[in-house]
Amino acid sequence: MKIRKLNPWTYPEGMDQGLMISDFNRLVFVSGQCAVGPDGASLHPANMAAQVQAALDNVETVLIEAGLSLANIVRMNTYVTDMDAFLEQAAEPMGQRLARYDVSPPGILAGITELGRKDLLVEIEAFAAA
Repeated sequence: MKIRKLNPWTYPEGMDQGLMISDFNRLVFVSGQCAVGPDGASLHPANMAAQVQAALDNVETVLIEAGLSLANIVRMNTYVTDMDAFLEQAAEPMGQRLARYDVSPPGILAGITELGRKDLLVEIEAFAAA
């Protein structure tokens, strides 16, 4: 698989503005993942940073099931119920975790009023290629 990062602007945004992908064999679409454990119970109430890491853990688990890893993410959308809390507590650790895999995927960060459960603060969906 070949990935060409498309960043026509010089200002940093914490993500690539686009990716051109060629010579790939598989696409994986990961549905929105939240801080939910294997038993379906919500994890880390009122803790944005911990919920983001748990949601990323779940994204990673789905990718591993497909024989991939966070390194294969080519787009990621993040929905949060408290933008200030996300930016203050979770954005940097999330970026650092993805940087370990040398990915800064294009996508969106959107503030929304609520998720499927009142105690969930973040939902992350991902698209991966290999």
